[in-house]
Amino acid sequence: MKQPFICYLMVSALALAGGCAQPPTDKLTTAEKAINEARAAGAPTYLAEDFAKLEGMLTAAKREIAEQDAKFAMLRDYDKAEQLLAAVETDAARVNTDATKKKEEAKAVALQAQQEAQEEVKATQELVKKAPVGKDQKPLQAIKADAQGLIASLSEVQTALDAGDYRVAQIKAKAIQEKSLAVQAEIQRAMTKVGAAKGQKDKQVKKHPSQ
Repeated sequence: MKQPFICYLMVSALALAGGCAQPPTDKLTTAEKAINEARAAGAPTYLAEDFAKLEGMLTAAKREIAEQDAKFAMLRDYDKAEQLLAAVETDAARVNTDATKKKEEAKAVALQAQQEAQEEVKATQELVKKAPVGKDQKPLQAIKADAQGLIASLSEVQTALDAGDYRVAQIKAKAIQEKSLAVQAEIQRAMTKVGAAKGQKDKQVKKHPSQ
């Protein structure tokens, strides 16, 4: 009598064990992959708030799985964790798409800013050629140094573009434009000053012509 009863208990235990809930390992892997893809698409930069929510949901799902793992096998329930992981996968796909779109928009803006910066630097170089030359060469040398520095800065914009740092590229390009305009204004002031001095000298010559 005892042996059949023991066998019955063993079979029952095995059946119950077979019916215990299993952690959603595959779904966790899928959710992590979806988040990594969103990260690669630039979500932390272009959709920072949405991406932070995704990471928070994944953390919550992992915490829920850990809590269930700590329970007695018969009491484990991974439904909540599975729901969170499913939500992560769905939202990550949307964030991935939106981030990709915003990244492309940022690239277009950065390329436009780069082109405008290049044009301003070129205009500055042309104006430098017309800069007045006086006895004191220091002001002109300083202007030329600033103009040369603008050319070097353009390479930094290209480096940022190559790295996919489109916001950084845009910021650097805008800074170059502003610096170029400042150098141009400085040259224009110098040219105006020299022109005024020359005009004054010509008036004096006309007023007191040499005999």
